[in-house]
Amino acid sequence: MTITQLKYALAIAEHKNFTKAAEKCFVTQPTLSTQIQKLEDELDIVIFDRAKKPIELTEVGRKIVFQARNIVNEADRIQDIVDQQKGFIGGEFRLGIIPTVMPTLLPMFLKNFIKKFPKVKLKIEELTTEEILTRLSDGHLDAAIAATPLESDNIKERVLYYEPFVAYIPDNHRLREKKTLEVSDLNIDDMLLLEDGHCFRDGVINLCKTFKDQIDETFQLESGSIETLIKLSNEGMGMTLLPYLHTLDVKENFSKNLRHFKEPSPAREVSIIYHKSELKMQIINALHDVISGIIRGAIAFQNVEIISPKAR
Repeated sequence: MTITQLKYALAIAEHKNFTKAAEKCFVTQPTLSTQIQKLEDELDIVIFDRAKKPIELTEVGRKIVFQARNIVNEADRIQDIVDQQKGFIGGEFRLGIIPTVMPTLLPMFLKNFIKKFPKVKLKIEELTTEEILTRLSDGHLDAAIAATPLESDNIKERVLYYEPFVAYIPDNHRLREKKTLEVSDLNIDDMLLLEDGHCFRDGVINLCKTFKDQIDETFQLESGSIETLIKLSNEGMGMTLLPYLHTLDVKENFSKNLRHFKEPSPAREVSIIYHKSELKMQIINALHDVISGIIRGAIAFQNVEIISPKAR
């Protein structure tokens, strides 16, 4: 068997279609099919059930693909060793970023990173934490930026910064006259939240649960974006919580609605995360150093209490 055959098998397992897998591997479909057939003949087993639509792995095929992923990762590590020895920082790098971090952090570091490391071809996707963990595990992402800790055995985490929660309180709200807040002031019943699937939403719920044992899971309003939450709050629909970096973009005439928490401020931990196989570490280190260097000028908070992003 060859590394190429194993890569073809991984592509078919991902796309569940020989034609799409061939396109992904930049070969013709007959070429890919021939190589998979040779692999199956050599092993004297059937990896893919071609009678199913879409194509499915056989029971032994799932075990083969699991091992193939480990083998391909270890083969890629050889190129990593060569690149690090030569001091080369370049090539394609697939980076996932959660939605509540993407719009604020990306503009801060992207131009600087591209200028400093022009040979790196970044492919960036906005993904939920759940999607990120799946793609890191499957080898479809090289790294991601997400709220941590995630407590995943297969993932390593390196902290980039701690981002405090900031309250956004409209006119006529019960907390409007308070200059600073305590966590005990919060009530989930008058809170605008992001839709299910956002880890920031889970962090807010976990924060509120600190002082409220039972929470009614039916909320007044939920939205897919922080910008919409701010607009709804301005219409008097309730208060909301924002990550600190989002407050830097709040229009000047609405900045009076912002309220900080007494120290230690509730905050989220934002990290660059990657698979424990530690492939492309030279690029991961470069991203970590660039982002950490830039973010120090924007966030000076140190006395914080980290709120878990995991749903309880």
